[in-house]
Amino acid sequence: MGFLRGGLVLFILLCSFEKSFGSRKTRHLKWDVEYMFWSPDCKENVVMGINGQFPGPTIRAKAGDTISVLLTNKLHTEGVVIHWHGIRQVGTPWADGTASISQCAINPGETFDYRFIVDKPGTYFYHGHFGMQRSAGLYGSLIVDVADGETEPFHYDAEFNMLLSDWWHQSVHHQEVGLSSKPFRWIGEPQTLLINGRGQFNCSLAAHFSNTTSTNQCNLRGNEQCAPQILRVLPNKTYRLRIASTTALASLNLAVGGHKMVVVEADGNYVQPFQVEDIDIYSGESYSVLIRTNQEASKNYWISIGVRGRRPQTPQALTLLNYAPTSASKIPFSPPPITPTWNDYDHSKSFSNKILALMGSPKPPRNHDRRIILLNTQNLIDGFTKWSINNISLHLPSTPYLGSIKYSLKTAFDNKSPPENFASDYDVMKPPVNPNTTTGNGVYMLPLNTTVDVILQNANALEVNVSEIHPWHLHGHDFWVLGYGEGKFTKEDEKKFNLKNPPLRNTAVIFPFGWTALRFVTDNPGVWAFHCHIEPHLHMGMGVVFAEGVQHVNGIPNQALACGLTGNRFMKTTQN
Repeated sequence: MGFLRGGLVLFILLCSFEKSFGSRKTRHLKWDVEYMFWSPDCKENVVMGINGQFPGPTIRAKAGDTISVLLTNKLHTEGVVIHWHGIRQVGTPWADGTASISQCAINPGETFDYRFIVDKPGTYFYHGHFGMQRSAGLYGSLIVDVADGETEPFHYDAEFNMLLSDWWHQSVHHQEVGLSSKPFRWIGEPQTLLINGRGQFNCSLAAHFSNTTSTNQCNLRGNEQCAPQILRVLPNKTYRLRIASTTALASLNLAVGGHKMVVVEADGNYVQPFQVEDIDIYSGESYSVLIRTNQEASKNYWISIGVRGRRPQTPQALTLLNYAPTSASKIPFSPPPITPTWNDYDHSKSFSNKILALMGSPKPPRNHDRRIILLNTQNLIDGFTKWSINNISLHLPSTPYLGSIKYSLKTAFDNKSPPENFASDYDVMKPPVNPNTTTGNGVYMLPLNTTVDVILQNANALEVNVSEIHPWHLHGHDFWVLGYGEGKFTKEDEKKFNLKNPPLRNTAVIFPFGWTALRFVTDNPGVWAFHCHIEPHLHMGMGVVFAEGVQHVNGIPNQALACGLTGNRFMKTTQN
């Protein structure tokens, strides 16, 4: 009965694709991934690029289209995978692009065909998901327009795409070694914030408003790799800004001088429009905002991005909103918008609480079938600094879970189910140093078509009175954000849940010393990562793995599982 039920759900989903998207296309792309010299912030460095580009090429498709990316690994000494962030991979879990979870890493010289359907419109992006390759620059934009015959629930005249990231001058390998050293060695804050892969190190376009930098240090004639991409607009028009954050570390705040923004989309889902002066955006999130160019047309206006959630040591990223026919070289009269104080969490929470689902959006089930409470802590394991979830720091196995679960290879990972809660007497404000913390790679096995609540519980880190922001991203699903709260989650907090119009997201933040409640339905057979989207935190173990209905997954390409125990299995099958 379970098999029939799961198969029926998948059949209905695939049929709905056929019915909804009558004029689907397959968009074929051929990519080479390699290291190359580049100057993201006017200082030459080594980046990971695609087809000689940094950031990688923007993918543009319509809802219902199939994307086919024939990816060749031209790195000399390391594997690679690409995760299509926000794409649910219904029916194609092996294309999710998570090494050791949904597929084997693509080895140097090998080619892998990522083929999947982009099933709903929205602002997305893609990035490396092996080691810390996102920090090395392996990312790009993925924009999905509405299907033919469909319309957006808002009007705009034109749009711009803004992919935000952070950048270090030391290599990602330097950072990886430091994170895995005893004692722990931190690379420090990023040197530069980038907009579409462009920034300025030791240079400020707004230098005459500051005593610390000089425009003499700028070398921006307009054709450099680091030259800002200026947003050129016409007066009295409405523009859509598609904004996504693929930062490795930084939480950001974006503002447009002299202009208010109306938020209309979050993580590929429409929201009730609301007006703001600025937006907070955490790693893994995406938004669409509308601006009206109704200001004085003889001026230019700053677009600024600054650091939030950490004591900022990285200058704002800046570019211009350039009103035609004003010259783009004309510096605005006013200084750039001031980024809110880094630890003004009330400002952050106020923004998050304004995000509500658009009327007519899917509503969550009224009740949950299962609840998993995940305690986020920083711990020492044998002297190494790690992040742990319910006292287990994730260490991925050599055989991808999708294959080992599908083919019942029980020795491939820890078969003991991870804990679904933490000790009731645990003080999240002043937690004890827990000697029982360990590494592990167990999986939360979830029955198909059940409603699961996840409570993300934040706590103090190893340093006294320090609790960090953590944006959590779920693969394979959108979830409803039911609410946020302070301190330790209790049963009484359920009364605060928003079941009327909670937003659907794929990434949600937990604030310092607080909790965030999420709800999702296990309606997508596969094995899915759920993790903090801050690159160093995931590298240090801050994640879990969910598996659902894997027995219903068929058609897994042999190449996706040609490593570890599944690789041995396929070799024997071929030899026989």
